[in-house]
Amino acid sequence: MGQEVSQQSFTRPERERYRQKVRRCLDVFAMMLNDFTFDSDYPMTGLEIELNLVDPDHRPTMCNDEVLEDLGDPYFQLELGRFNLELNVPPRLIAGDGLAQYEQQIAASLRNAGTHARNHDASVLTIGILPTLTTEHTVANNLSTSGRYRILNEEILAARGEQIGLDIRGVERLKVHTDSIAPEAACTSLQFHLQVSPADFAAYWNASQVISALQVAVGANSPFLFGHHLWDETRIALFEQATDTRPDELKAQGVRPRVWFGERWVTSIFDLFEENVRYFPPLLPIMDDEDPLAVVRDGGVPRLAELRLHNGTIYRWNRPVYDIMAGRPHLRVENRVLPAGPTVVDMLANGAFYYGLVRSFAEDDRPIWTQLPFSVAQDNFHAAARRGIAAPAWWPRRGEIRITDLVLELLPRAAAGLDQYGVDPAERDRLLGIIAQRCLLGRNGATWQIQTVRALEQQGLSRPEALRRMVGRYAELQQSNEPVHTWPV
Repeated sequence: MGQEVSQQSFTRPERERYRQKVRRCLDVFAMMLNDFTFDSDYPMTGLEIELNLVDPDHRPTMCNDEVLEDLGDPYFQLELGRFNLELNVPPRLIAGDGLAQYEQQIAASLRNAGTHARNHDASVLTIGILPTLTTEHTVANNLSTSGRYRILNEEILAARGEQIGLDIRGVERLKVHTDSIAPEAACTSLQFHLQVSPADFAAYWNASQVISALQVAVGANSPFLFGHHLWDETRIALFEQATDTRPDELKAQGVRPRVWFGERWVTSIFDLFEENVRYFPPLLPIMDDEDPLAVVRDGGVPRLAELRLHNGTIYRWNRPVYDIMAGRPHLRVENRVLPAGPTVVDMLANGAFYYGLVRSFAEDDRPIWTQLPFSVAQDNFHAAARRGIAAPAWWPRRGEIRITDLVLELLPRAAAGLDQYGVDPAERDRLLGIIAQRCLLGRNGATWQIQTVRALEQQGLSRPEALRRMVGRYAELQQSNEPVHTWPV
């Protein structure tokens, strides 16, 4: 979905040809899995961080085009809302001090973006949902000028055939309707990429699904939306609802949503791409000139552009990725469950926990997912989104257990996984120690936001003013790069 889109409408014959081309790409992909050598000798990792642009009053400001032009940095790009940017961090190995190098590089990139944002009376903030957003900010006119977002908005609304409804019941209830997908722009996330071999992909994807609940519980950072206190990680519910192409009748029939946890453990990456083609109609039927079968017969590596674009419009919380680097194809798991922020070191701690634990679980002789019903993994995920660091989970041989207690038990497994990557022990212990302290103290980004707003309201401030002041304090503390569990309320 990173590619630009200039076409504004599609004919029925174009849609039919696109569907045929996607299926041809799927057939070629199946052939490649049997016959090609995929790049996986030295598994690379990657990060994407979605950002908010805020004005001096800590409210969203619509200037991403101007900031991006000033930046001139190819690793930044537009995101859905005019108050969003995305940082695509160059991939690297995490062996040795790779995680520390990530931290330094991200911090430098964010400082640079902040410098250029100040030229437009703005600053950069990493947070799961910007608490000062209102429904007046998330309207169609505030979608980014990029053509792909405008046409995606039109296609989702056309598929749905009616307004999009948001109905999120948490500590408070939010119920609104919108005539665009702009509320999705409120969701700013942290995404981890992990390169894996075809033979190992299913194990790593299944393991990612299992631990998603643990990630969300300890990393929650999105308790407020449009002035309402909802879930600890409201971003999960918002994203699932804001891009839902199904009217109520199709939901009642069990039609699958495009923002999807999934419905089963898989045995191959092909299972996921085949589900994409079988269950989901194309949203952006943009054709490429490539004949993928001819490319393979000529000894080349096909782009499979249609299959990849279609995959980019199905928002699995753990998404399969086919890509090409330096002429060699590779596969990745894209882990999309976490919010951005609070600090760079917090995000790297989340990364260390994910990369370490997913490797440890994926290489188990008796995989955890063989002992856990898929529906229970999904229930764990949504329970973690609702209750954050206080959430319970159901776990094999343990029954119901607090996720913080479970994470503390599993941290040695995460450490062992990082050891297998060759991560420096001091760096391993520093980052996993942050996860441990969050669990011991019961503090993450969501709890800090909630406690701070509660304290300000007890001083007599209105909810909007309490949120604004909380965001101002959050922005100050974020600059320190001290872990969120150490932040004072």
